[in-house]
Amino acid sequence: MIVDLHNHTTRCNHATGSMQEYVQMAIKNGIKIFGFSDHAPMEFDKKWRMGFSQMADYESEAKILKERFKADIEVLLGYEVDYLRGLIDERVLKAEVDYLIGSVHFLGKWGFDNPEFIGEYQNRNIDAIWQEYFGAIEDMAKSGLFDIVGHIDLLKVFKFMPKKDVRILAKNALKAIKKAGLVVEINAAGFRKMVAEQYPSLPLLQEIYALDIPITFGSDAHAVEQVGAGGAECERIARQVGYLKCSVFKGRDMDSIKF
Repeated sequence: MIVDLHNHTTRCNHATGSMQEYVQMAIKNGIKIFGFSDHAPMEFDKKWRMGFSQMADYESEAKILKERFKADIEVLLGYEVDYLRGLIDERVLKAEVDYLIGSVHFLGKWGFDNPEFIGEYQNRNIDAIWQEYFGAIEDMAKSGLFDIVGHIDLLKVFKFMPKKDVRILAKNALKAIKKAGLVVEINAAGFRKMVAEQYPSLPLLQEIYALDIPITFGSDAHAVEQVGAGGAECERIARQVGYLKCSVFKGRDMDSIKF
């Protein structure tokens, strides 16, 4: 993995290790462009994200590391932002960053990827929640607020899979992503979860490729040892589908490089 744009810090309250250790691990693993994209502050579920008062220190530390390690790696700065209508703060949207990842972790107030709330799946129609989920991804794409779609099929995390073909369920969301010019990440965190595969699945990634939607890569690391883990497999899968380039960002402007 030479590009890794999705990584967290201890400021989100569910990650370990220093930012410098993450950068050093990235260098060790041959990553050339590494991005921090910690959970952006929001007046919702505040226990698992940084506070607004921490934004300046987070951004400053990333920029210090960018300068300190510039001979060995390019360090980028971003945020992962939960797409929740009415709760996305202008202070995040106007931050001087390289990119914003838009992600859906909640359906209403239900944090569907949180093991604490896994029991809620038993109360839901699985196809219906998959449709609701991709409806939220579609709305997120249409908002025009983001650069990257985070872990596009995260709802599969606990292997509650739809009966309907996921490509059909995602069809309108993918069209909206294409129209908005968004990038879809291939996220390695799924290898560490019950579903035991990358986000997105191979069939979904094939649809993304057919629509000529660009991709990038992310470890979604919440610990130092997770930086770059599964990255080689993500690149292999991307090449298998047909991708030869991935997207990188600087000041919200997109470019592409070979991987």
